[in-house]
Amino acid sequence: MDLLNRNHPIAILLAGILALIVGVGAARFAFTALLPAMLENTLSLRFSGVLASLNYVGYLSGAIFAIFLKDLNAKVRFFRIGMVLCVLTTLVLATTTDEWVWLVSRIIAGFGAAMALVVGSAIVMTKLNMADKTKAMGIHFSGIGFSILVTDLLSRLVMQFGGSWQHAWLILTLMATAAAGYSMYILRVEPSGTEPAKATSFDFSVFTRAVWVLVFAYFTEGLGMVVQGTFLPDIINSLEGLEGFGGYAWTAVGLAGIPSCILWMRAAHRFGSVTIIIVTMLLQVAGILIPVLTNNPWLNLLSGLLFGGTFVALVALFMTLGGKLAGHHPVVVMGAITTAYGIGQVSGPLYSVALVEHFGSYSYALVLTAAFVAFGAMLMAVNRRHF
Repeated sequence: MDLLNRNHPIAILLAGILALIVGVGAARFAFTALLPAMLENTLSLRFSGVLASLNYVGYLSGAIFAIFLKDLNAKVRFFRIGMVLCVLTTLVLATTTDEWVWLVSRIIAGFGAAMALVVGSAIVMTKLNMADKTKAMGIHFSGIGFSILVTDLLSRLVMQFGGSWQHAWLILTLMATAAAGYSMYILRVEPSGTEPAKATSFDFSVFTRAVWVLVFAYFTEGLGMVVQGTFLPDIINSLEGLEGFGGYAWTAVGLAGIPSCILWMRAAHRFGSVTIIIVTMLLQVAGILIPVLTNNPWLNLLSGLLFGGTFVALVALFMTLGGKLAGHHPVVVMGAITTAYGIGQVSGPLYSVALVEHFGSYSYALVLTAAFVAFGAMLMAVNRRHF
């Protein structure tokens, strides 16, 4: 096994996972892991919600931009640009507390994250020369779980040794630099011509009824993941008797996320992607509602497990199904559904913060979010014959 061989499947998958750790971990979910510490002496809940939404605005813009990247060389070029942006914007959070700088940096970080997830995943799917790409992409998307776990554990380690959240961001920057370097080296076009960089036409015929249903359902899932994905540690910490417990629930998210893609993708291979998407969305609804119904520590740990075990897998399930429906235009549909996902992610923190400030509790935001996800699952169920 040669991890420096750009065409070796293991090297490609490792590079893809590391790219997700940089783009989804350092540039996005590390913010959630460090949010309780930053809320103590730097951020307000309202401003943190704005920062989260702006991060997803950048992500949304990147996803839309990805739709129009038709040339493989262009995809590789902007993937690399995204990696660099993710690293630099992580460094920004370690070196300044200027609010305007943070606002701009979170937008840029979101764009970089989209290049890592949407474009990076498309490059991985293109480069992999394997008969069963569904299982391979399940391994690739396990990088989302790794991104949460790695950034959470690094942040915890820094804080455990007396460091501040600024020190944590600095360590995350160093980690992201090394991971991005390897990913950019492996995920490139070989000049030998074994991976031709041919332009493809933008074909609107790929947007069938099934694709539009997938787009809207993924929008509801964007709402479903973003509330817990942004505020879960603070949600758990706000429950009576669970102060300080939120970090453990967030660790559970990452742990559950790592194997979830592989397990749920195997289940999708056996029972069908649409069926498994419906099941995982309904399990996510249950997890969202747990903090509303109880402050039992074990059940709220289960809430984290259900969240990590479903939202990470749903990213893989939706994007892989979208890629299959798209045929020879995977980045087009993957970009479109990620755009819908991004719209949900932009909206979620804003209405959540408004409801929390009005009612003094996360419960109303969680109930509303659970209703959206349940509706998305119902939409998939009603239209399953079109897939």
